[in-house]
Amino acid sequence: MTAATHSTLFPQVPESADAVLDGLDPEQREVATSLRGPVCVLAGAGTGKTRAITHRIAYGVRAGVLQPSSVLAVTFTNRAAGEMRGRLRQLGAVGVQARTFHSAALRQLQYFWPKAVGGAMPRLADRKIQLVADAAAACRIRLDRGELRDAAAEIEWSKVTQTVPADYASAAAGAGRDTPRDPAEIAQLYAAYEDLKRGRGVIDFEDVLLLTVAVLQDREDVAEQVRAQYQHFVVDEYQDVSPLQQRLLELWLGDREDLCVVGDASQTIYSFTGATPDHLLDFRVRHPGATVVKLVRDYRSTPQVVHLANGLLAQARGRAADHRLELVSQRAAGPEPAYAEYPDEPSEAEGAARRIRELVDSGVPAAQIAVLFRTNSQSETYEQALADAGVPYQLRGAERFFDRPEVRRAGTALRAAARFGGNDSLLDDAVDLPSQVRAVLSGEGWTPLPPAGSGAVRESWESLAALVHLAEDFTAARPGATLADLVAELDERAGAQHAPTVQGVTLASLHSAKGLEWDVVFLVGVAEGMMPITYAKTDEQIEEERRLLYVGVTRAREHLHVSWALSRSPGSRPNRRPSRFLHGLRPGSATAAARPAAGGAGGVERGRWSGATTADAPRRVPRTPARCRVCGRSLTDAGEMKLMRCEDCPSDMDEGVYERLREWRAVQAERSGQPAFCVFTDKTLMAIAESVPEDDRELVRIPGVGARKLTRYGTDVLAICAGQDIAAGQGND
Repeated sequence: MTAATHSTLFPQVPESADAVLDGLDPEQREVATSLRGPVCVLAGAGTGKTRAITHRIAYGVRAGVLQPSSVLAVTFTNRAAGEMRGRLRQLGAVGVQARTFHSAALRQLQYFWPKAVGGAMPRLADRKIQLVADAAAACRIRLDRGELRDAAAEIEWSKVTQTVPADYASAAAGAGRDTPRDPAEIAQLYAAYEDLKRGRGVIDFEDVLLLTVAVLQDREDVAEQVRAQYQHFVVDEYQDVSPLQQRLLELWLGDREDLCVVGDASQTIYSFTGATPDHLLDFRVRHPGATVVKLVRDYRSTPQVVHLANGLLAQARGRAADHRLELVSQRAAGPEPAYAEYPDEPSEAEGAARRIRELVDSGVPAAQIAVLFRTNSQSETYEQALADAGVPYQLRGAERFFDRPEVRRAGTALRAAARFGGNDSLLDDAVDLPSQVRAVLSGEGWTPLPPAGSGAVRESWESLAALVHLAEDFTAARPGATLADLVAELDERAGAQHAPTVQGVTLASLHSAKGLEWDVVFLVGVAEGMMPITYAKTDEQIEEERRLLYVGVTRAREHLHVSWALSRSPGSRPNRRPSRFLHGLRPGSATAAARPAAGGAGGVERGRWSGATTADAPRRVPRTPARCRVCGRSLTDAGEMKLMRCEDCPSDMDEGVYERLREWRAVQAERSGQPAFCVFTDKTLMAIAESVPEDDRELVRIPGVGARKLTRYGTDVLAICAGQDIAAGQGND
């Protein structure tokens, strides 16, 4: 590990207030030294905004201008708040409160409830969806699972915009919301939901803010006590503040102006939750004397990535676009963004997985690669494609690292080993901290070499391996550190949800990727109907989709791959086209040639990643529609296309072959530590048992087999189809 990496992971606490300012650029330094009055920081993607505001707080504390306990820094996710607390601790600003809006409000509500309201505070509801379902049942409104989520989202929007049930229909119409049901039904459901909560004595997440606002408005003595405690406020991601959060902030402030806000209107992507950039854009109207600092030096991305990001915003319209920031990359030149077009979504996923496999094989860490998509429903195709390619992955938004069972067990084992020290026989031959950690975790399932496959066993191993890597980095930064020191570090990280890096490709929606970055980013599904999404109708909605793509582009440090598919499934009509947002930016589109290039050719090639231009690409051969081999009907369902027949048409499957294939698959799945469907899905096994192929040529034609699985499993499968016995555990990988 390099010295730069050491200092990033475990930096030394600056010796003085002035030392806190070391390494800041002129604009960041201006932010850090502007400690009084209202301050508005307009910070573009990758410009070091978190660095600027944490150094501002730390400089104020170290210089004696700010009292740590009087500062409240507010952001929007527990991860961001944890990262901020960690950075402040590393800068010597211990005691500063860094919380989410909800966390800060809940803490205050719990403290003041007995005084302001009396009695026990209502319990916070665990699952809103169940309450919505019960309210729908009471109203005799039938909702499927998707409609329940949509109805819950409408209730959340209503509450953060301070809309009561009686006003929902008119407010939704005024906001141009595409309601999941008739607005009158949603209003009825919303009212029943509120009645149900009151009857059960529970509150929801939004009530925490609403009730805190109510207490601060109604009880001046409580408001004054809060204002006496917190005298200086910092709000990150200010473009995402809702009207309710803004009202809470105003009540915290009172008539004071010691407020610093940080945001970027071009990254407003949560308006569906009630977020609005108006508070950011109107800040100077509300605070005429505000200090305004613009951060435009992009330290994250290469000039080529920044060029594309600036190009996207240059085409934007609307108020946020009028205040866009033109980023200036501070990095050396890198490769041009690559573009690829595929006949269908499975081909697109296979193409991305193939390219990722090549990158990993060439030495790019899997943890530095991400696949970003518009909707969570796109994830499954890429999970399957990466599993087929033997590439480990992790889902963003899944279970938090320190909540994983294997991590909790590992923490318990490390804590016990630290407590008993030399009395633990596992540590007899361990001469340093990493060796001790490896020895302890070997009892929890860690091995020097990873298991095959990408199922639950591999995911568990990746979690333990992340702890081993952390121990190695920790020791390199702090020679002589003990197991007890590492356990203390893990406890602090768990409290801040500051997880170590898991060595797997990240799969994430564009919304959940906000605030993150990777060396290599694959933006997939960038086609009309998905980007912008079909239900984005108004100009405002279209522009938010553009900003969402901008957020995706600016997650990439160096390599950016953009792709789209011409149809949803194999054999479907190719009626899609690339996203309008790429018009004039990708090579081969209308005005791309006239735009100044930042480097090489860039270009699109159909069916594979390339730097060639469209003119050089091979012509795509149209696929004939898939038809049922029994009745001849066109097939569109993915499962039916694997079988090459309608579900209802008679099957001529060889039951004996099918059962032997299932038994063989179970053995293969156990050997590789992955789910059975990652070997072959049930539909693929049925298709094999129906056609009973005699050679490689016939087997590879079956959807779901493919060249890679043919190489790995072909010999076994053909042997089973020929009636030969396969020894238990035998395989040809």
